[in-house]
Amino acid sequence: MRLALFALLLSIKATMVTGFEIEESRTYPDDGGIAMRILSTADADVFEPIIHAFQGDHPGISIAYDVASSAQVMAAIFEEAADYDLVISSAMDLQTKLANDGLARTYTSDATAGLPAWAKWHDQIFAFTQEPAVLVLNAQDFATLGLPKNREDLITLLRDHADVFEGRIGTYDVRVSGLGYLFATQDSRNTESFWRLTEVMGRLKARLYCCSGDMIADVASGRLALAYNVLGSYARARLADTPGVLVVEMDDFVSVMLRTALIPETAQNPVEAGMFIDFLSGMNTRPSLVAQTGLPPVAVGTTQDEAVIRPIRLGPGLLVFLDRMRRETFLRSWTSSIEQD
Repeated sequence: MRLALFALLLSIKATMVTGFEIEESRTYPDDGGIAMRILSTADADVFEPIIHAFQGDHPGISIAYDVASSAQVMAAIFEEAADYDLVISSAMDLQTKLANDGLARTYTSDATAGLPAWAKWHDQIFAFTQEPAVLVLNAQDFATLGLPKNREDLITLLRDHADVFEGRIGTYDVRVSGLGYLFATQDSRNTESFWRLTEVMGRLKARLYCCSGDMIADVASGRLALAYNVLGSYARARLADTPGVLVVEMDDFVSVMLRTALIPETAQNPVEAGMFIDFLSGMNTRPSLVAQTGLPPVAVGTTQDEAVIRPIRLGPGLLVFLDRMRRETFLRSWTSSIEQD
């Protein structure tokens, strides 16, 4: 009865929230008196094994897990001060802004002290995965074309084979996807090819998406020939048993996103949230859980200095493209390139 009441109260509370949009809600009851709320951009199917493993280590903690886009996660905490205990997001820049604006609690423990310096910021934001941005390709479409090795190759391939790619390219709509905006702004910093590639995709009527999962599904079905800047972790996990789909890391550079967690100032259960951060910080010691989720953990001891790997660094540098004028200018340029008449 108590568990049923807990689920009902969570459902009622969720419906009372105004403004930000929840894509999916799941509850994980446990026979205890603590009910922790998590707001996350990670798909519930991907994250569920982590929740079960955490509850196995910490019985008595019930969890309500809400999934939202990174932009909606930002709106929930920044604009509405929603009372979540833990916020997990792939949008490192938005997480940094929350902390920079005083909306995250400071937390320290032996587990977080063991993280590499690049995997945390001000003891408020904590990374627990390293996830590359990749190309996902339909192998049948590339059977006679050859695989693009870098962005210049990709531009040439798209231009030379418009009949194959028109209406069959997928990428993020960076106006609504916080992760898409993060990857796009980092691309613009890393290569002069970014704007030419965006214009070519625009001329070929690229399809715009909110999420990696939808792009991956459309490549697998053949609706898309390729998807650009997809999360490699999602692609490899979902396509492990799907023939005819290729995951390609380009050799000019690979952007690597750190999925992060923070405890918002509004948290009602900050102690339990800290326990969850400790659990996430030790993901590299749980290979079976890594295999289940497909989320590559932070590798303690790595320098992240490989020439091709371009890790996106936590810190104030991520706030540059969140400046209102800078963001508006970037989005105007991107929209004019991707939405051509």
